[in-house]
Amino acid sequence: MQPATSKPLTGLILTGGGARAAYQVGVLKAVSRIRRDCKAPSGNPFPVIAGTSAGAINAAALACHADHFDLAVAGLAEVWSNFQAEQVYRADSLGVIRTGARWLTLWSIGWIIARWRRMRPRSLLDNSPLHDLLKRMVHLERLHEVMEGGHLQALAVTGSSYSSGFHVTFYDAVRDFLPWNRSQRIAVKSQITMAHLLASSAIPFVFPAVPLSVEGQTEYFGDGSMRQAAPISPAVHLGAEKVLVIGAGRMHEPPGERRAATEYPSLAQIAGHALSNIFLDALAVDIERLQRINNTLSLLSPEARAKTSLRPIEVLVIAPSQRLDDIAARHIANLPPAVRALLRGVGVSSPEHGHEARGSALASYLLFEAPFTRELIALGEADTFARREEVAAFFGWDQRGATPAQRAASTEGLLAAGVGA
Repeated sequence: MQPATSKPLTGLILTGGGARAAYQVGVLKAVSRIRRDCKAPSGNPFPVIAGTSAGAINAAALACHADHFDLAVAGLAEVWSNFQAEQVYRADSLGVIRTGARWLTLWSIGWIIARWRRMRPRSLLDNSPLHDLLKRMVHLERLHEVMEGGHLQALAVTGSSYSSGFHVTFYDAVRDFLPWNRSQRIAVKSQITMAHLLASSAIPFVFPAVPLSVEGQTEYFGDGSMRQAAPISPAVHLGAEKVLVIGAGRMHEPPGERRAATEYPSLAQIAGHALSNIFLDALAVDIERLQRINNTLSLLSPEARAKTSLRPIEVLVIAPSQRLDDIAARHIANLPPAVRALLRGVGVSSPEHGHEARGSALASYLLFEAPFTRELIALGEADTFARREEVAAFFGWDQRGATPAQRAASTEGLLAAGVGA
C-alpha cells in the first residue's frame, strides 16, 4: 500500500492501432518536455504501465527503461521517426506473394484447392521482421532489475485468445495482486516475453496468431484490442489511482455535416471499419463508464463511499485532434509497391486524378513508414502542448518552473513543422 502522504499512483494506458501508435510517442515526448520545463523531479512518472497491441510494444519499451524515462522516450521517438514497413512485415514482392496474394487467391478459388493444407497462409502479411526489431527495441531482461530498483511497480500487456475466446491480461509486478477475473476476461501473472508482445500486436487477419501458455495449456492469441471491454481496468487493478490514457483515434467527431460515400463499400472499407471498432470503440465506452462511476461516488457521503469497493479514478485522455484516416490517405503512396498493389486488390487507393482516397482506414494500421509516423508524432506533441496546463495539473507539476518562452517555443516549433496542414 502507498503511504497516506504519498502522491496518487499514476498509471499509463497505451492503446492499440498498428502504425497509429506513433501518436503515443508524440504525446510522451511532449509530457517529457513539459516536465523538464516545469523543473519537476526526474524519474518515471508512470509506476504502472499497461499496453495493448502496438501500445504493448511501446509500453514494454518504456517499462524496461523506466529508470531513464526521458531516454526511453527518446529511443521510441528514434525508432518511430525512422520507420520502414519492412521492419515490421515482409514488404518485398516474394514475401507478399507468399502470404497476402496467396490468401486473396484462396478467397477466390479456395474451394478448388482447399485440400492442399500447405497452400493455406495464416495471415495477410508475414511479420517475421518484427522479431528482430523487438530484440533491438525492447530489453525485457532489464524489467525485473528496473522493478527491484523501485522505478516501476507493474507492467501489463493484453491478448485475445482465439482458442478459448477469453481476453487475457498478462502482468508482471513487484508485489502480488489478486487476479481479476470477469466475464470473458482474466488476468494471469507471468514473466512478459517477446511472444506476449507479438501476440498482443497481432492484428486480426493481417498478422499470424501466436501460441502462449495459460495455466499449462497452449492457446493461440491475437491482438489484445479484440474483445477488450475495459482497457483502463488493468492499470486500476494494479494499483493506479489516476491514469493517463493515450488514444489512437478521435474520441468525438466534430459537429457539422457528415460526408459519406454513396457507392457500395469495398472490402478495404469494411475491414477498416471493423478494425476501428476493435481498436477505438471500447476505449470511449470505458472512459464514459469510469466517468459515471466517479460522478456517482461524488454524490455519496463519506460513510457510504467507505462501504463500497469502488474508488474514484482521475483520468486524463489525450487523443488525436485530427482524423488519422485522413492523414493516412495522404501517405498511401509511401507504402512499398508490393504492399500497395496487394491493398489495391481489396480497394485501397491513393487520392489521384481528382478522386478521393479509398480504404485509408485500413492503410492507417499498416503505414509503418516515416512520413506518416513523423506526422503522427508531431500531432501528438501539438495536441499535448495545447493542453500544457491540464497536463501539468494532472501530474502536480508547478508551471511556474517554465518560462513563457519555454511554453511558447514548443508550440511554435510544431507549427513551423507544419502540424495540422
